[in-house]
Amino acid sequence: MSERIDLEARYCAQNYHPLPVVLTRAEGASVWDENGKKYLDMMSAYSAVSHGHGHDRLVELVREQVGRLNIVSRAFYTDKLGPFLEKACTLTGQDMALPMNTGAEAVETAIKAARKWAYTVKGVASDNAEIIACRGNFHGRTTTVVAMSDEPQYKEGFGPFPPGFRLVDYGDIGALEAAITGNTAAFLVEPIQGEGGIVVPPAGYLKAAAELCRERNVLFIADEIQTGLGRTGRMLACEHEDVHPDGLILGKALGGGILPVSMFLARREVMNVFRPGDHGSTFGGNPLAAAVGLEALTILVDDELPQRSATMGDYLMDQLRAIDSPLISEIRGRGLFIGVEIDPALCSARQVCEMLMQRGLLSKETHETVVRLAPPLIISQDEIDWAVTQIREVLAEIDETRLAS
Repeated sequence: MSERIDLEARYCAQNYHPLPVVLTRAEGASVWDENGKKYLDMMSAYSAVSHGHGHDRLVELVREQVGRLNIVSRAFYTDKLGPFLEKACTLTGQDMALPMNTGAEAVETAIKAARKWAYTVKGVASDNAEIIACRGNFHGRTTTVVAMSDEPQYKEGFGPFPPGFRLVDYGDIGALEAAITGNTAAFLVEPIQGEGGIVVPPAGYLKAAAELCRERNVLFIADEIQTGLGRTGRMLACEHEDVHPDGLILGKALGGGILPVSMFLARREVMNVFRPGDHGSTFGGNPLAAAVGLEALTILVDDELPQRSATMGDYLMDQLRAIDSPLISEIRGRGLFIGVEIDPALCSARQVCEMLMQRGLLSKETHETVVRLAPPLIISQDEIDWAVTQIREVLAEIDETRLAS
């Protein structure tokens, strides 16, 4: 075992199960380990590195901004926050935004906004507001957010949990309609469930859900922390069904692969429920984060990364579907957000990822059954071809060993 792995294992809480590789530098779609071995990054830090590692424009901007102004808190105005929020709202069609740091913080912000909107605008009785979420969801790991989860491990040993959440089956519009009551404040949904295994809902589901919410005076809030900002081949995954959410949660790629940046965006009626002192963050919207976020959004447009994700994603999907292997149960996704489901009766997704790592391809399993493929949006066709070759050969090797045993 590497000394660095041993050191981390000794002093870091064991809340992750990393692959046994120690990374020391990165560039573009590639990373290198402590021994100088090169790997193709097919994870993008769960979509946070959509721009690629060390994008020249972002690195140059960070160097300049760090020498000017970084943290002063929201107790004062700065020259960077306004332009950043304007760009984010313009690109997404939202009226206002509230900047935070992590995705979980942005989800918490959305929950607070939805509840207060229910009390002050919709007229729900105090402390009776409900938020509907979907089974199989992943919105973060705070105690409030995991109250919405149906994953036992996320909850075990962490209760009691706050009330006010109801779960329905993902993709079932009838179940959503039946769950809505006069106390329903919002429906919070991922356009594609990422941690759930890159699960794509039935065609028309998001549009039908948005229309139902509008008819019943319920906020439709899209969690696009992973799916947003070009990942699925559109700026927002909701755009695949021409859905304009009442509230929108962004994170991950918003920080350009440099630092954590997130926000909750919504129409003015929703955001106007906040008053000074209602909600805040010492670091949220700091000048460095705002400068990076603005440049990250600008690069997405300038370099046409959503369009590139659509083109490269279609190509990757076609190449993967051409692989003839009994180990593959299903291949699903949109853009460069793809899940390869492995038949658990034949092998585990973890085994596939470990063998791919040995060949120089980094990915990560989801729920032991899905190999996640979400590379930087700047990945080249040659890099995709190489990756598919490694995947094909690893699956063939596992199948050959299985049949011989």
